[in-house]
Amino acid sequence: MSVASTDLETLAVDTIRSLSMDAVQTANSGHPGTPMALAPIAYQLFNHTMQYDPAQPHWPNRDRFVLSCGHASMLLYSTLHLAGVKATDKDGKVLDELSIKLEDIKNFRQIGSVCAGHPEYAEAAGIETTTGPLGAGVSNSVGMAISEKWLAENYNTDDHKLFDYNVFALCSDGDLMEGVACEAASVAGHLKLDNLCWLYDDNSITIEGDTSLAFSEDVGKRFEGLGWNVVHVADVNELSNLADAIEKFRSCTDKPTIIICKTIIGWGAPNKQNTHGAHGAPLGWDEVELAKKAYGFPPEEKFYIPDGVVEHFANNLGQRGAAGYEKWNETWSAYKSANPEKAAELQAIFDGKLPEGWDKDIPEFEASEKGDATRNSSGKVLNAIAKNVPFMIGGSADLAPSNKSDLKFEGAGDFLPNQFGGRNLHFGIREHAMAGIVNGICLSGLRGYAATFFVFTDYMRGAMRLSSIMHQPILYILTHDSIGVGEDGPTHQPVEHLSACRAIPGLNVFRPGDANEVAECYRTAMQITDHPAAMVLSRQNMATLCRTKYADASGCSKGGYVLADCEGTPDVILMGSGSELGLCVTAAEKLTAAGKKVRVVSMPCMDLFAEQSQAYRDQVLPPEVTNRVAVEAGLRMSWDRWIGLQGKFVGMSGYGASGPYAEVYEHFGINEDAVVAAAGG
Repeated sequence: MSVASTDLETLAVDTIRSLSMDAVQTANSGHPGTPMALAPIAYQLFNHTMQYDPAQPHWPNRDRFVLSCGHASMLLYSTLHLAGVKATDKDGKVLDELSIKLEDIKNFRQIGSVCAGHPEYAEAAGIETTTGPLGAGVSNSVGMAISEKWLAENYNTDDHKLFDYNVFALCSDGDLMEGVACEAASVAGHLKLDNLCWLYDDNSITIEGDTSLAFSEDVGKRFEGLGWNVVHVADVNELSNLADAIEKFRSCTDKPTIIICKTIIGWGAPNKQNTHGAHGAPLGWDEVELAKKAYGFPPEEKFYIPDGVVEHFANNLGQRGAAGYEKWNETWSAYKSANPEKAAELQAIFDGKLPEGWDKDIPEFEASEKGDATRNSSGKVLNAIAKNVPFMIGGSADLAPSNKSDLKFEGAGDFLPNQFGGRNLHFGIREHAMAGIVNGICLSGLRGYAATFFVFTDYMRGAMRLSSIMHQPILYILTHDSIGVGEDGPTHQPVEHLSACRAIPGLNVFRPGDANEVAECYRTAMQITDHPAAMVLSRQNMATLCRTKYADASGCSKGGYVLADCEGTPDVILMGSGSELGLCVTAAEKLTAAGKKVRVVSMPCMDLFAEQSQAYRDQVLPPEVTNRVAVEAGLRMSWDRWIGLQGKFVGMSGYGASGPYAEVYEHFGINEDAVVAAAGG
């Protein structure tokens, strides 16, 4: 077998393959076969298809390339290096150096190299999202495509077309086996996102062997049923086949497109191509050398880049991208003069900043013994903020009336097929895809939010974790937060979920204790632009505390604060969150009447409280006061740090029960008497 060629295009493709093989073999870890198979696709997209300027990798109107099969990361790193994509600093300023240097590739999968085992967002320019968990990238790509449609509808004018980019996602058998991919594809098909193209690596190989072991569906028929345009490519090594398929994507104006590409894993490796031995482990240096011979490359020379390959990318992608960016920049300059208010909104998006006056309408709630459910006050605060953040969009997994997450102010509108200007998204009952799509929306610069019942974060956890890894300011609105759900019973009553979400590093979990805490938690969360936030909210009413009697709710910005205090050193500290904060307040009154000195601490966000100085934490929770009681209708697990070894906990130790919520609380002993008893009253 010989696949050697002096043709410059083939030479460039084989250079991607060779760099990928060498990096994996040098690291003695990784996936060589998929980059070898997919090199023609990456080459064709970057060098001949995409609207992309390597010198401006954050160009707002660039086409997006998502490597959903993140295990093939060397495909991306090799291509970005050859394409000459420039590095940027943490503020997005372009630097006079490559984003992916050859030295980075030589240190693939090593500490300190930006070439991690799977692509990590913000590690290097050109990496559009963190991929690794299969299905994550394609779900993100739907959010990116939604964002382009929304931006074009709201900001393009007859004279100034600022947004017309496409989103390309390269996916594998594994991606399409994961349920999240089908959920996301269903959303994309319903919305008719014709700016979205998935390229499916149909190589029939997984780690265990042939895909026939577990996967025998007709992917094309499935996607036809999902409302997609289905295109087939029999041989990706014939670049004209890819060019024709991509043209069919471009000419389809009412559906997303999937291009089903037949590939041979480990292409060029004579003993391992088309076997699962080329998938998840290095080929071995002997096999690498044989593959290089097949390509016509010096077999023993590592990280070899033939003369003319880099120049070939520069003469195609580089020149085309520079011309496209220059033309766009001229349009942007004219747009700023003609539409200064809209341009200011866009500049805020590009800069990742909130517009001036974004919080001016956040309500202040009057004291009320009857109070309200925090899901209701959340809806009021969300609308007050979104009205003044014109690029805040989101929706619910078919639960907006219950989550109170719909935007109701004039002009909010719905985002629907061929009606792309609205700000209310409808995800259907697809929690995992919803979270993945909102990741893609935030990666596009918009402020996205996703809403559902708290218990269904079980379905969202993978995407929530990735939002934290990528430092995206996504807002999760999570209602029906405890056994207070009542009659729906244990399946719908979150118990372990607070601890589970608090365990995700970087996810700020807020559980406000009254309406004004809701307002301040939102105010705090919105200003944290490098972490996601989970707003955990009640179904049942809770009193709105009188803030002349109790401390101001602005203390929420520090995660925990002294809500009510005594003179001198407390005999006991009662602390709680959410609806159980009210139990702390009423129990404190009873204990105080009995002669106890009581401090009540509100702890709406343990994550932020943990970030405060030791002096502040000791001020709120004096170390000498070891008699501490935490009250929360969840598990004790996340409270141990704050109550200490001698602390007591009033809450749950197992699953809930079906019944009226007040009776469920009594059934599990989460009541004022239990708090008083735990305090030693």
